[in-house]
Formats: sequence, structure tokens, C-alpha cells
Amino acid sequence: MIHLIKKIAFLVVCGISTVLMAQGNQTYWQQHVDYTMDVNMDVETYQYTGSQKLVYTNNSPDVLNRVYYHLYFNAFQPGSDMDIRLQTIKDGDKRMLTEDGKSRISTLTPEEIGYLHAISLTQDGAPVKFTEEGTILVVDLATPIQPNSKTVLEMEFKGQVPLQIRRSGRNSKEGVALSMSQWYPKLSEYDFEGWHPNPYIAREFHGVWGNFDVKLTLDKNYTVGASGYLQNPNEIGHGYQDAGTKVKTKGKTLTWHFKAPMVHDFMWAADPEYVHDVLKMENGPTLHFLYKNDPKLTKNWKDLQPKTAETMRFLSANVGQYPYDQYSVIQGGDGGMEYAMGTLITGDRSFGSLVGVTVHEMAHSWFQHVLATNESKHSWMDEGFTSFISSLCMNQIMDQNKENPFEGSYKGYYALVNSGKEQPQTTHADRYDLNFAYGIAAYSKGSIFLSQLGYVIGQDKLMETLKKYFEDFKFKHPTPNDIKRTAEKVSGMELDWYLTDWTQTTNTIDYAINEVVADGNKTKVILERKGLMPMPLDILVVDGNGNQETYYIPLRMMRGEKDNPYPNLKRTVKEDWSWAKPTYELIIDKPLNQVLGISIDPSQLMADIDRNNNNWQADQ
Repeated sequence: MIHLIKKIAFLVVCGISTVLMAQGNQTYWQQHVDYTMDVNMDVETYQYTGSQKLVYTNNSPDVLNRVYYHLYFNAFQPGSDMDIRLQTIKDGDKRMLTEDGKSRISTLTPEEIGYLHAISLTQDGAPVKFTEEGTILVVDLATPIQPNSKTVLEMEFKGQVPLQIRRSGRNSKEGVALSMSQWYPKLSEYDFEGWHPNPYIAREFHGVWGNFDVKLTLDKNYTVGASGYLQNPNEIGHGYQDAGTKVKTKGKTLTWHFKAPMVHDFMWAADPEYVHDVLKMENGPTLHFLYKNDPKLTKNWKDLQPKTAETMRFLSANVGQYPYDQYSVIQGGDGGMEYAMGTLITGDRSFGSLVGVTVHEMAHSWFQHVLATNESKHSWMDEGFTSFISSLCMNQIMDQNKENPFEGSYKGYYALVNSGKEQPQTTHADRYDLNFAYGIAAYSKGSIFLSQLGYVIGQDKLMETLKKYFEDFKFKHPTPNDIKRTAEKVSGMELDWYLTDWTQTTNTIDYAINEVVADGNKTKVILERKGLMPMPLDILVVDGNGNQETYYIPLRMMRGEKDNPYPNLKRTVKEDWSWAKPTYELIIDKPLNQVLGISIDPSQLMADIDRNNNNWQADQ
């Protein structure tokens, strides 16, 4: 039996009004916030102070009497929710554990912890009451915010950067001084479901769209990379200034001024030993690379740069045009983590790993930083869709030539099913019992949602769906129903069953060839649906001469048929199969003695949990 997956075209399209609604609601609205921040960082104590002015626009139909802020750095203290969760989960993140398996947070001293505290807070000039509850600041407003109105919130705050443990921090294992993510008082999102003031336990995020105007003052010897566009490059130098411009600085500090338009987060990193390289793409954004001045890193980071440009072109062609004029790849953090207009990644890696993490994090610029799902509730739409498109990208730019670029995702999913630890993808990211279950549900099963959707509606329709999804919902907060409805509009099929079974249950797919018998001068094949999740079926038949043809059995509740995925082979479309019937009789127009082999789903894109019963071969 041969596999035909090579014949499936994962389209790599070289070429490529937002009036539709997210959340299936024609009166869609989303909140907006503009941040202005002025921050002073002491690089000796790792303590900082700041002022923040927020202009918050309430586009909802609701009157708001309260707002919430995230104070993420408060998680890095002994006894915090993150610390206790790390101590009680059975498979704690090794990056956050000591060699003997203890929580690294639990051992932090007062000089090593992180904190973020509001010193004062006013609304339109009037003081307001606020209460700090771990990583959440609860604010009772002086004046309710009416629908379609604005209010100004002004805060003085102070913080301390924790030792590098998870995403943010100081003095990472690779020697990066400051990885500044989740570092500022960040307004919580209010949407059609209400407020989302989730305590921080090291998982996912949800933020308000807006514009950032940020000034960072710190030691003049430090080079800074950040979200947004540097406003004063000729005052700063450090590789940002215009060609030939000489920069003279007075005093011990520099103030870096960045603006980031229409984003929902702001990250920066700084180190006195950063090398700063710039690659200006033709018909594309400017790419910045900041990494430690370490001879063992230089070659990989130099070779990474054209691969990053290839990635930018691939993603823009296959999802939608990258909407900003810059992107930064910055050494920092504790692995890889995406942010608006840039990423923090660890840099001391093999070249393949360095490219892989960069591709994945850059892909998040589409699936999370332009298509801003609530990843706390729908992490599979964030991590899964990113994994899908980055697998395709790596297969091309690294010449991997895999028959199935998503094979790793399928292996992970099968391992989760066999473990008995699977939870539905509708589980909140913080509520998974195991990191193992969360990771595979979000990354692997989330990726399969798309690769398997291509099996259902056709690969060309899948890629068309992604482009339409991006175009219709960019700079919004799309929900699972939005990707489903987009696929329905593109394919003409009904797909509610697919979204329901795959994401809201742990139902599995398992089809079997139960029996193959003679039926006069034809062959009868008894197929069985053993799993609860239904699917349409592609059946490959090979005769004794090696000739191949396919039979297609649509799923009745789809109310449609996909195009022939194997145009070089004859295809026979059979009567559709209704879900309630556990068996189906497939009649093959060949006598039994001429049938050599039969296979369910030769593409192996259908996530059938038991492929041992998918094939039949004639006795030799």
C-alpha cells in the first residue's frame, strides 16, 4: 500500500473592509486604550519607577463601575498563586524548578523577587480606591464610565524585576540583563463575556487593543530592543541612528522613546553587550536582531537573518500581509515568547533550533498579535494555528521535504489520547490538570484542527479560509465560531459538528475496515465508525495491476462535498454516511480477486486514533 500524501498540495501562494463581525455578533465592539508611560530603570538594583496615563474608551453598551489591572511581576514571590501552582502540579515546568524539583519562586529573597505596585491612581483627576490582590489590581472608579465615552486613568507605580524564572526577569542563564515582558500595570480586557482579570500563573494572556507611547530611561551603556518604533534614534545611537550620524551623549543615562500603534502589549529588553544588526527587507519591514556579543553565537545569529526574512515573506503570502514596519528578534527570556512587533528567545541553540523558535514566535505575530483571540480560553487558536503555519514554513525554508509536515502534532495528540489525561480544548489554560495535557491540547491538537480541516474541506479551501479569516478579523478578538464560520463560507459546508466534537469534547475518531467480501462481480466493504466523532472518508483502492482509484464518502451533516484531492486518480463519490449509523456498506466496482488493497485516509491527515484497522490487503 502506498501513501499519497505527497500528492496533497499545501498551497504556498506567492501573491495575496474589515466589515465582518467577530463573535458572530453584527454589533461587535471592542474596547480601546492608549498608554503613555515614562519609566526610570536602575540597572544596579533592578528597581524601577514609572508614571502611566491611560485614555480608556468604553465602546461597550455597558456602564463600567470598576476596572482591573494586571500586576504580573507580583507572581514572582514566595506563596504567590504561580508559586503554589508550581508546587502542586504533578509535572511542573522544569525551567521554574530547582535541580531537586522545588519551586524556584519559593526560594527567592526580598532582593530577588518581582513586584509591581500602584503608588497612586486617579480617574479624570479624582483619586480612586484600589486594592491589590496578588497579580490583580481592583479599582473602584470615582465615576462610572458610560457607554461610548472615555476616561483618563493616571498612575504612579514602582516595580522590581525578578530573577529570570518565566518569560520576564533579570540575569538569565545566558547572561541577558533585562527581559522586560509583563512588566507594566496592564489594563484587563472587557469584552462581550465581561472582565477577564485572570491571576497570572505563567500561562496565557488577553489584552486591550491600543497605542503605546513609552519612554525608558536607563544606563547609557545598555542597548534596548522593544515593541514599536524608536522615535529618537539619532539621540540614542546603538545601531539605530541614521548612517553617518555620530551620537554624543551626556550624563550616565539615555532615554529611549518608542511608539507602538494598534497593539495589545509592549515588551522591551536591554543588555550592555547586545550586538544590534539591521536587515531592511525589500517591500517588507525592517528586521532588528539583538543578541549577546559572544563568538559562539555570532554565526548562527548572522545566518538566522535571511531565514527570518524568508519567514516574513512566507507568512505574509500565506496568511496576510504583516501590518507593521518593523520586527525584532531579541535574545532574552527563558525559551521563546511572542510579543507585539518582536519576540524574546534564548539564543544559545543549534541553528535549526534557532530558526525553529524564531519561525514559531514570528508566526504568533499573525495568530495572537493581529488575530487577538482570548488565548486563556482558546489557547488552541493561538498556539495551534501558529504551530500549523510554522510547520509549513519550516518545511519550505529549511528544505525539510516532509511528506506530512504535521507528523509531530499527530504523534503528540495520539500520546495524549492514549494517556487518558486529555481534557477538552474548551478548558481554560489555567485549569488543565497537567502541563503535558495543556501543551498537547493547545499546540498539537490545535494544529490538527487546521490540518484536519484541510482534509475535510480541501487544502485549497483551507488556505483560502486562513486568508479570509485574517482579512476579516485582523485587529479584532476572534472566537472559535469565527474560524468555523469563515471555513463554512469558503467551503459551502456545514461545520458545526467539527468545531463541537474536536474542541468541546474528547470524542475521538476511529474508523475500521471490518470485512471485505465478494458481492457478485463486485466487492463489498463493511466500514465501521468506532469512535464518537464522525468524519467524511477518502478510501484508496489498489488493484492487482497496481492501478489506484479513490472512493469518497461524504458525511451527511456536512451537507457538501470537497473537491477531489487526488486529481490524477479516478474518484467515485458514494452516498453520504449519516452519523447515527455505525456501519456503512461500500461497493467497489471490481471483483474481489482483482482487489489488492484498501486503505482509509491515505493522506493520514484524519486523526484516526487506531490506524491498525484502517487497511486491508488481499492474501498473497
